[in-house]
Amino acid sequence: MTVFDKSEDLASGGEVDTDEEDRMPEPNTTVTVPDVASGGSRSRSLRGVLDAFAARYALLGVWLVMAAVYGGVMPGKFLGTSTAQAIFGSQSALLFLAVAALCTFVIGEFDLSSASSMGLSATIIPVLVTLHDVSLWLACVIALLAAVSCGLINAFFVVVVGVPSLICTLGTASLFLGIAELISSSTIVSVSSHGFSEFAEHNLLGLPLSFFYGLALCLGFAYVLSWTPIGRHITFVGANREVARLAGISVDRIRAGGYVVASLIAGMAGIILVATVGGFDPTASATYLLPALAAVFLSTAIVRPGQFNPIGTFFGVYFLETGILGLQLLGYSGWVQDAFYGVGLLLAVTVASLVRARAKTS
Repeated sequence: MTVFDKSEDLASGGEVDTDEEDRMPEPNTTVTVPDVASGGSRSRSLRGVLDAFAARYALLGVWLVMAAVYGGVMPGKFLGTSTAQAIFGSQSALLFLAVAALCTFVIGEFDLSSASSMGLSATIIPVLVTLHDVSLWLACVIALLAAVSCGLINAFFVVVVGVPSLICTLGTASLFLGIAELISSSTIVSVSSHGFSEFAEHNLLGLPLSFFYGLALCLGFAYVLSWTPIGRHITFVGANREVARLAGISVDRIRAGGYVVASLIAGMAGIILVATVGGFDPTASATYLLPALAAVFLSTAIVRPGQFNPIGTFFGVYFLETGILGLQLLGYSGWVQDAFYGVGLLLAVTVASLVRARAKTS
């Protein structure tokens, strides 16, 4: 500040105050100035790194703490290989369904009919095999085609006609459920095939094959989103549809494709479900929707904060299952599952909102 004042005096032709000049340091004098600015910068940088790490992995930390609490309270029940197998080996169909829902969330859409598409697919297989003597694998193909048809119906009404996705998929969810009940006469249908069961339940490294199908699906989805041009277009459409359209991206084609792929993956979930349990009750479709949506919203608090992502969805599904299994082992059953999924969904949406708000203000 002193040097600046002198420069002004010189520029204006004024005389320099000799007393003030005497207070100037000698040219060869070394003045040590505390590096306050850089220290503050380093502090802010470290805090930013810690905040970013917490935003990415805090939920995984909560998962570990939850598992540690369950292990401490009931070490004989919870700490064991069988518990890990129960957590990771029983939710493959739900993981597929969550990824199906994720397909529309990443493009900024909703699909509340994915559970019903899964239920329709899971109903068609045993109905065709048991009641109409269709071969098992042909029935699976027909089930997938039916699921794709569900996606095409959603895409037509949302993308072509312009019906809001929330309203459209709410209506088609009821439609698909009604069709499933119609073809099954509202009864539980089942199919028995050792080879079909092995397709999902064959043991590999202590876990069923269906777990690895789900893991491969999530890794493949993450690769497509992060490393391919179509993945970048999908992310662009989900972030800002109008800007993506002005950039030359075929927004409507991506939106329609999202619905079709979502229904196809939901159909796969139905196949895995039938292969795992040997049948399906069409009226149970709706019970799968809430946990799938909870896992998708939880993904915004894992790995890529504020963004729907497949790896976060993978962890979200098993985070929820760990919490529910622990409560069931403690003796809570029945209502606890719905209550935990509801609380999980509320927390997931809250965390997602907070993360997005913080990202906008930072």
